[in-house]
Amino acid sequence: MISVGARAAAGRRRAARRPKPIDTGQFRTIISPLQLNSRWGRRVYWAVLVTVVVTFTLAFVFPLYWMITGAMKTGEEIAQMPPTLFPADPTLDAYAEAWNLFDLGTLLWNTAYYSLGGWVFCMLVDVSAAYALSRLRPMFGGVILGAMLATLMIPAMVVLIPLYVTVVDLGLLNNPWGLWFPAAANGFNIFLLKRFFDSIPRELIEAARIDGAGAFRVLWSVVLPVSRPILGVVSIFTIVTSFKDFVWPLLVMTDSDKMTLSVGLSQTAGMVTQNAVMGGLVVASIPTIIVFFVFQRHIMAGLTAGSIKG
Repeated sequence: MISVGARAAAGRRRAARRPKPIDTGQFRTIISPLQLNSRWGRRVYWAVLVTVVVTFTLAFVFPLYWMITGAMKTGEEIAQMPPTLFPADPTLDAYAEAWNLFDLGTLLWNTAYYSLGGWVFCMLVDVSAAYALSRLRPMFGGVILGAMLATLMIPAMVVLIPLYVTVVDLGLLNNPWGLWFPAAANGFNIFLLKRFFDSIPRELIEAARIDGAGAFRVLWSVVLPVSRPILGVVSIFTIVTSFKDFVWPLLVMTDSDKMTLSVGLSQTAGMVTQNAVMGGLVVASIPTIIVFFVFQRHIMAGLTAGSIKG
């Protein structure tokens, strides 16, 4: 005779071996988990996923590939119809020609110098403004922040003429300060920095103040060391924006020896061959590509670091 306890234990083992039913009521998706776990469901899922990933990858990577391979073609091959996907006789002569014709060394140095100066002023102004709005909490701070964010809804072309008139009146044409001053204050960067500063535990700030630290010492010794992710994101945005900016440097920097990379390429593009132009574009995009691949992990980490408090 099998005891009641043995039968109960055997029943529990059989129940544990049974697959648990999936509660599909809690999911609100097009395909339920039950259908997705089936054989055809998994095949359709992976087919759709691979198709979407490959399509978007080609859409973003193909223009870069076309630019790189276009510089390796001859002028006749570039103008050939239909165009060729691979260079028939690849050569790197167009890159050396572009370096000499466009004077890319000077243009890269000018752009790097302007970007570094703009980054320094952006850090000074935006970090100070965000820290004041987040921790010092001035009167009408919410109104001030709202006014800063409202500037993001104004098209850049609307303020281009009054900004240019102001720069001319100050005598800042062909002067790096004409590029640095307008780039110093950025409402979006201030918003990102303030949101991150708000997420810093109040206990750290209060402990520093108990030790006798003032507002500047708290910012330098407590806030900035723990804000490296968001500072990296703001730095990336500022540097990349300075590298790709075209309209404002075109108006401010009119001397040929003070032009930025994008302006210098556009001014000389009509006097050189098409493959040399593509070679210059490839060289011009190398710095921003390097910055992206080196700091790509910090972009999403910094954007989401201040989204959760605690």
